[in-house]
This record gives sequence, C-alpha cells and structure tokens, in this order.
Amino acid sequence: MLKTLTRAILLAGFVALSAPAIAQPLVSGKDYRVLQPAQPVDNQKRIEVIEFFWYGCPHCADLQPALKAWLKQKSPDIELRRIPAVFRESWIPHTRLFYTLEAMGQIDRLHDEIFKAIHEQKTDLGDLARMQAWVGSRGVDPKKFAEVYGSFGIDSRVQRSIQMSKAYQLTGTPSLVVNGRYLTSPAMTQGFDRTFSVIEQLAAQIRSGKPPAK
Repeated sequence: MLKTLTRAILLAGFVALSAPAIAQPLVSGKDYRVLQPAQPVDNQKRIEVIEFFWYGCPHCADLQPALKAWLKQKSPDIELRRIPAVFRESWIPHTRLFYTLEAMGQIDRLHDEIFKAIHEQKTDLGDLARMQAWVGSRGVDPKKFAEVYGSFGIDSRVQRSIQMSKAYQLTGTPSLVVNGRYLTSPAMTQGFDRTFSVIEQLAAQIRSGKPPAK
C-alpha cells in the first residue's frame, strides 16, 4: 500500500513538473525564426512544411527516424515537401541524384536507402558513375538514370534549389520551414522530437490566424 501511494505521489509530481514545459509558449529567435519576406506555398489549402536537407549531412540522416514517426501522426492538413539544399557546388551531385530519382518515380523507395548508403555503409555517391552503379544495384536502369540526370529538367530543378536556399535564408541543414513563414531546426529546438512539436504548434497558430507568441 505504501509503495503504491509513494508511486502515485511521484507520478503526480512528475506530471506537475512536466506540464509547464509542454505548455511553454514558443519563443521567436529561439524555437523558430520568422522569414522576411515570407515565401509562397504551392497549396493554399494545406499547411506546407518543407524539409531542406543534404544527403551528405549526418544530422539530416539522424533526423529521418523522427521525421518518419511524425509523418504517421502529423495533423492531416500538413503536407511535407522535401527540397535538397545547395550551399556550395559540391552539393549539386546529390541534388541531381534526388531530383533524378524523383523524376523517375523512385525517390519514395530509395530516399532512406541513400542516407543509409552514405552514412552507414560509407558508399561514395559523389559522381554520376558511382550513382549509376548504386542505382543499378537497386533495380534502376543506369542508362536511363544518366539521361534524366543530365537533362534540362534536372538543370532547372537544381537552379530552383539554389534559389530557394537563398530565398529561405538557410544557414544549415536540416532546416524545416512552416508555410513559408517560420523556419525551425533541431539545432534551434535542441532535439529532433521537439522540432516536430514546434512545427505542430506553429501550424496551430497558422490555423488560428494569430502569430506565434514572441
């Protein structure tokens, strides 16, 4: 009986201590920052979340399990877009890799596999020949891959990624932008899981039509 009572008291104390942290309002400049100017969204009927990433970024790879877990339970009106960021020329091959597989209808199947190949299996996917060998081992036609990789359509998408990386004022990856207005990241929120809590709170503020608390 005493053990049960003690456990109940400890549990009540834990809940009491935890509640303020959960209810704590977001702080601009700490949990997120406001983009000026705000960027356009593709679908006005949904709340857009853009994940800016680079395949070579270990933090982007580490984010993926939390991101996948959040996608299973996110608010239904939130729509995720993945955009490869480009900060320097050496990032362009991985940007082309993403857009090529997306154009071929293979990105959903191979996106996580690319992170695993680079960061767990230490596979070099830094040039077209190595990419062809790797995608070929995953059932993608290497010749067709090379044709799409070098196409004008992929050139245009790469340029768009370069432009967006500047317009969204990115300073690192991974970065997540909510509805073109608010940028957050695990570096700001101090944790992968909290990042998605912040995103949900920002989305709730957008639905309410009120700006987040300062």
